[in-house]
Amino acid sequence: MLSFMRLVFTKSLPLLLGVGMAIPSWADYSTHPLAPAFIDEMVQQHGFTAAEVKQLLSKAQKRQPILDAIARPAEKSKTWKEYRPIFIVPMRVTNGVAFWHEHRAALALAEKEYGVPAEIIVSIIGVETNYGRNMGSWSVMDALSTLAFDYPPRAPFFRSELVNYLILTREQKHDPLEFKGSYAGAMGYGQFMPSSYRNYAVDFSGDGFTDIWNNPTDAIGSVANYFKKHGWQTGKAVVVPAKLSQARNQVLANEAFNQVLQPGVTINDWKKSGVVPVTKVDGKIPAIAIEFDGAKGVEYWFGLQNFYTITRYNRSPMYAMAVYDLSVEIKNAMNKSNNSAAGVN
Repeated sequence: MLSFMRLVFTKSLPLLLGVGMAIPSWADYSTHPLAPAFIDEMVQQHGFTAAEVKQLLSKAQKRQPILDAIARPAEKSKTWKEYRPIFIVPMRVTNGVAFWHEHRAALALAEKEYGVPAEIIVSIIGVETNYGRNMGSWSVMDALSTLAFDYPPRAPFFRSELVNYLILTREQKHDPLEFKGSYAGAMGYGQFMPSSYRNYAVDFSGDGFTDIWNNPTDAIGSVANYFKKHGWQTGKAVVVPAKLSQARNQVLANEAFNQVLQPGVTINDWKKSGVVPVTKVDGKIPAIAIEFDGAKGVEYWFGLQNFYTITRYNRSPMYAMAVYDLSVEIKNAMNKSNNSAAGVN
C-alpha cells in the first residue's frame, strides 16, 4: 500500500507515553534503581571500574526541565507555518553567509571530498546552533543521565548514548562533567550525539584531534561525512513540489497516513494515486509525499533520497524542510554577495 505522509501537527497532540507521570526523585543517579545494571554493563563490556562509574553517576543530577522540554519538541507541537519562521529569518541567513565566507576553504574542500553542497552543511550548522552561537548550556552528563534513567519512552536510546559518551570522554581524555550541550545531550557546532561523534566525526583540520566544539573546520567535515555515510546523492534534488490531481478526500481515501520516511514508492506510482509533480522529474525516482500546513495554505511535496538523508539528522520532515529552505536562502544570498563583490549587477 502506498503511504502518504501528513504533517499537520497541532498543539493538542498527546504527550509521549510516560511523560508527565510521577517519577521518584533521586539524590544522585548512583542511587537510582537502574544504576547497578548500568554500572555492571560499563564494567563488564567497556572496561570501566565500578568505582569510577558510580562516582560519575553520583555527580549527575536529574533535570526536570529536560523532561519537560523533550515532551514538547517544536516538531510535534507546531504546524509548518509556525515552525518555518523559527529558522528561516534574515539574521540566520546573514549569519550563514558570513559563516560561509569565513570558512570558504573548508566548505569547498568538504563539498569536493564528500559531495555535500556547502549550503546544506552551512544550513545544518545554522539550524542546529546558529553557527556556533548556541551549542547548549546543559551538562551533557546531566542530560543523558536524566533521559537514560527517567524518560521511559526512549530510555534505551539515551542509555546507549550515555554509554557512548563515557567511552568518548575516556578516549579523548576529557572529564565527562565538563561538556555542555543540548537538553538531549547533543554537542558542538553540528549537535552530534555521542554515538554520532564516535562514528562520523572527523579530524578535518588535520591537527590530530577531532574537535566539533571549538574547531569549525572539524565540524564542517563531520557534518559532510555524516551526510555522505547516510546516503547523500551528489548533484541530486532534495524535494520536488507537488499537487493533487484529484480531490483531496479522494486521494486521502486511498492512502494510509503514517510516518514512513524512507522513499519506497516511485513518482509514477504516486501519479496514479493522485499526487503529481509540479515540475519535470524522472517518474522512476522513489519518493515520499508530504502535506504541510503552510502559511499560504496546504503545500504538497515529494521528498527524495536527499530529503531522507536530512531526516537521518533529525527525523522530523519539518526539520528537513527547514534545513532545505534555509540552504536555498543562504545560497541565494551568497551568490548575491559574491556578485556584489565582483561588481556584477
